[in-house]
Amino acid sequence: MYRWYNSKEELVADAIESLRQDVVLPETGNLWKDIDALIESAAQITLNPLGRQTVASIVSTASNHPRFAEIYWTKYLQPRRQAFSIVLERAKKRGEIQADIDPNLVFDTISGIMLYTLIFPPANESWETYIRRVLTFLLRS
Repeated sequence: MYRWYNSKEELVADAIESLRQDVVLPETGNLWKDIDALIESAAQITLNPLGRQTVASIVSTASNHPRFAEIYWTKYLQPRRQAFSIVLERAKKRGEIQADIDPNLVFDTISGIMLYTLIFPPANESWETYIRRVLTFLLRS
């Protein structure tokens, strides 16, 4: 194992990398259609037993191993953050959201809410509906 990896964290990061899907970068010409595509992609990745188990493992490992957290941030979260930023920047140019909205702050906020709702699911609506409602709140003009 250590011939191919410098640490257990790199091994785990590589295992996660092999399970992940490519970054979704929708371009429908409409913010909310793009958002729905992003939510659908996130739901497919996380709302199944393997996805939930993977997320739990990531959070646990990242909280105790800074090197793993750095690798996960670079290989997985940062590309998604950049894609989300592109979607919001396009929406700004079309006048669908305010120009001063910080895409990175919105991404970080919604990521935290997504993790929270994996543990404590919304009681009266689907996960996807709840996430869309939160995004509507964050992006409202």
